[in-house]
This record gives sequence, C-alpha cells and structure tokens, in this order.
Amino acid sequence: MPELRWLKSSFSGDGGNNCVEVAATGPRIAVRESESPADVLATDRAALNALIRSLRRRTP
Repeated sequence: MPELRWLKSSFSGDGGNNCVEVAATGPRIAVRESESPADVLATDRAALNALIRSLRRRTP
C-alpha cells in the first residue's frame, strides 16, 4: 500500500497504541489498529459508513 496519511479519533488520546486509524486511498478507506499497523483492511466509504452507523445504534 502506498504511503498513507493515517488519522485517529481525538477520543483515542495521546498515549499508547489503543486506537483504530483510517486513511483515504482514493475511492477506498484503509483501516488499521495502531497496535498492529502492518495489518490493513481496505473498504469502500459506503460500507464503512454503514458499519459506523450500526455501531452508533448499539452504543448505550
């Protein structure tokens, strides 16, 4: 995968590797866990948005 500009949520804070990071790769979105940055999942924007909406509905 080419060099990407990874972004993490402000909720992750500054300490440790305990967050999910995302990066745009043209029409796709790359997702990785900061503890394991070599493992990257790529998906399209619609699928990622559907996942986020679903997770928000389940959060108390």
